[in-house]
Amino acid sequence: MYSTHARNTMLDAIGVTHASLHTAYSAVGANEVAGGAPAYARKAATFNAAAGGAKTSSNAPIFDVPAAATIRFIGFWDAVAAGNFKGMVANGASSGTGIGEFEFWIDVVANTVEHAAHGLLDGDKIVFYNGAAPGGLVEGTVYFVVNKTVDDFQVAATLAGAAIDLVSQAADSVVCAKIVEETFGAQGTHTVTSSSLGLNN
Repeated sequence: MYSTHARNTMLDAIGVTHASLHTAYSAVGANEVAGGAPAYARKAATFNAAAGGAKTSSNAPIFDVPAAATIRFIGFWDAVAAGNFKGMVANGASSGTGIGEFEFWIDVVANTVEHAAHGLLDGDKIVFYNGAAPGGLVEGTVYFVVNKTVDDFQVAATLAGAAIDLVSQAADSVVCAKIVEETFGAQGTHTVTSSSLGLNN
């Protein structure tokens, strides 16, 4: 397990300079939005010094988004064009709801996702990413919370649908996050009001 100081040092060494918008999850930065008038482009992203094992944004980039695009993930890069992809976070995961990315454990008997005081509600949209999802789920796919209790919940493919059978644990690197899908019926703008970079223990 890394100490907080070690995680802060590593986070400060990550050279993120720009953010991007994505229509779906990708481990390599694919599915980036394109087109529109004014045209979509990556925006400069700045961050505060890491503290407490996290690095929070210090600006709120505003993106031009073409009609019919659905924003699901925010990506991070070390350049405005091409560059090295640094990772992504679910849209809305750090939106001030208090429900960001979180680690979890799967109870394969009860088919529940376990996380103390998770704060999610039935009907919330969630996504699992950053590695192999729990058995029965697909990384990056949007699911719905069902049958929640204070410390656990089940996962459905549709709103208020049947709970999915969870057959195995996820990879250690995987996180779960609440996600906000924002679909644009016409050309518009999308503001990333807050974001955070972190490292698993």
